[in-house]
Formats: sequence, structure tokens, C-alpha cells
Amino acid sequence: MKKVLHVINVSFVVNHFFGNQFSYFSKKGYDFTVACTEDEYLYKQAKEKGFKVFPVAILKAISPIQDAFSIIRLTRFIRKEKFPIVVAHSPKGGLIGITAAYLAGVDKRVFFRHGVVFETAKGLKRALLIMIEKFVGALATDVVIVSESLQRLSNDYKLNNPAKSKVLGKGTCSGIDIQRFQYRPKQNSDFVVGYVGRLVKDKGVVELVEGWLQFAAGKAHVYLHIIGPAEVRDAVPEDTLQKIKNSPSIRFLDFVEDTAPCYNTMDVFILPSYREGFPVGVLEASASGIPVITTRSTGCINAIQEDVTGIYTEILPNQIAEAIEYYYQNPQLRQEHGNNGVTFVKNSFSEQELFVEIEKKVLS
Repeated sequence: MKKVLHVINVSFVVNHFFGNQFSYFSKKGYDFTVACTEDEYLYKQAKEKGFKVFPVAILKAISPIQDAFSIIRLTRFIRKEKFPIVVAHSPKGGLIGITAAYLAGVDKRVFFRHGVVFETAKGLKRALLIMIEKFVGALATDVVIVSESLQRLSNDYKLNNPAKSKVLGKGTCSGIDIQRFQYRPKQNSDFVVGYVGRLVKDKGVVELVEGWLQFAAGKAHVYLHIIGPAEVRDAVPEDTLQKIKNSPSIRFLDFVEDTAPCYNTMDVFILPSYREGFPVGVLEASASGIPVITTRSTGCINAIQEDVTGIYTEILPNQIAEAIEYYYQNPQLRQEHGNNGVTFVKNSFSEQELFVEIEKKVLS
């Protein structure tokens, strides 16, 4: 058995980062452990997906004392278990996981760059976040970057030696389960626009809500489904949250463990994000036969084929309203772009395609 340790910060990302990887590669002789901040969902996922758990505090906030303690604890665990490969995800998971793997003398230290927080940060915080990315990039032996646009940004900021950088196929971290995410006919005639993701300012949620309310004014049987948890870090303003919870045309579903059926309630998917690594939700929507509205931001720009599987919008309420109106007025185009999206994902982003890349570029 080839032992692999993955380091993540929160269990919420297990489905997003790994999909069916654990069951697929376990059959090929790999033995997985996930180091993560402890919660009930982590153990639930471990039981369902077949990986071991090493609980360790990996906080999103900068906490030097706790981070140092976590690095020491993780270093000892890696040495004890003799992992030949450590794969760390996200800026904080990367900082703790790659540092611990380096101190433990692991030969293959893979950092997954799922996006860069500094894109929307300012001042000293921005400088610190860039420094952390460069530090992790220097200690890693390999850096997997989840989209071509993110790779360009990484090169522009010299976040790591370009020779270390790899993109899996045409992007993403794990690919899409096209059996789970597939077209299923809607059960009603309401016009539904859907958003799946964390409720944070970076994802354009404030502008989305304002744009939606502009579009929905005076219309009947139109609904915005917002699916995802509110967060403290980069939280949307309280007045936006109240509009989400109290507007008759907005349905707030909060965190949903299995989002696949949610896409089958939608006519259009929207992600007006300021920054991404590679927005997997866009591909899940496309695989489900749903046209997409997104932006030309990092990551997002790689997730659709313009005027084929979706359209771009500026992150402005009136522009978002116009983009939604465009699809509202053109049901035949919605169907055409949705059908094209299914083909787009099957041809370039299926799990089976990406698993071949992962074994070759990450696990070998």
C-alpha cells in the first residue's frame, strides 16, 4: 500500500477537493489519511469515503502559536507514519502541511493552489499573504495549480519556480462525477437562478442579491436559490443577509451536503465571483445541463466557453440583472447552452480524465 497524507483546513471541502478519489485510488493500492480540523462531518466523510483521520487544528485565521503547535504535531505524525507523499491544500493547509512535511524529510511535498486570497486583499495583509504563498511554494517539491489563469497569476507574482507548476488536464482539482451531476428535467415552470457557494463578498454575493432584486421586480414565479453557508471571514453585510433571508423571491437553502439535486431545480446558474481557483460549481452546473453566468475573474474565465456554455458578466448589479434577463427572455438559448455544457464537461473535466492526471502528476 502506498501511503498518502492530505492536509486540509476544514472538512467542508472534502467533496469539493476529492470527489470519488479515495474509493477509486484505494482499489489501486493507495492508503489515504486526511489531516484536518476536527468536526463530526470529517468523521462522517471518512466513514463514507474510506480514509483515515488525523485531527489537527488548521485555522483559517493567522494564529502563530496555534500554527506552530499544529506544525510540530503534524511533523511528529508524518515521521511516525513514514508518509512518502504529503499533499496540502489551500494557503493555510499548505503552510502547515508543507512545512511539516519539509521538517519531516518527506521526499514528495505537493501543494495544491486552489486560489489566492491576496487577489482581493490590501495593504499589509496582501503582502503577508503573498509572502506565505512564496514560502509554501519554495518548500514544496510540486505545485498543482487548478486553472490556466491561476497559473499565469502565479507566474506573474513569482509564487514558485515555474518548473514546479502543473495543471491537471484543462484544470480543476479532481474533475466532475458525471453520473452524479447530470441533466434531469425540472419539475415545475418557475424560472430559477441558482448560486452554490459560501456567502462571502469575494464571490460577488452582495452584487448578486442587488442585481437579482432589480431583475425580479414586478415579475412573478421567478426565484433565486442561494445554497451555501454564511461565513464570518469576508462576511456579507447584515443588510444583504437580511435580504437573502426575507425577500419573497429569494430562497435560502444554507449548507446542503449533496448539491447534485439542487442543480436540477435551476434554469440558470450564476457565480459573479471576484476570484476563484477553478469554480467547480460552474462545471457541476454545466454537467447538469444548466447554462452559466460568471465573470472573467481568475479561474472563472476558464470555466465556460463564452456564448457556447454560458456568458460573462461584470460584477455590477445592473449588469448581473441584464445577464439574467438575457437568459430569461431566451429559453431556447438556455437549452442550447445547457446541452453544450454537458458535452464540455464530459470531454474535458470528467473524473476519469482527471484521475489519470492525478496519478501521473501527484501520486507517482
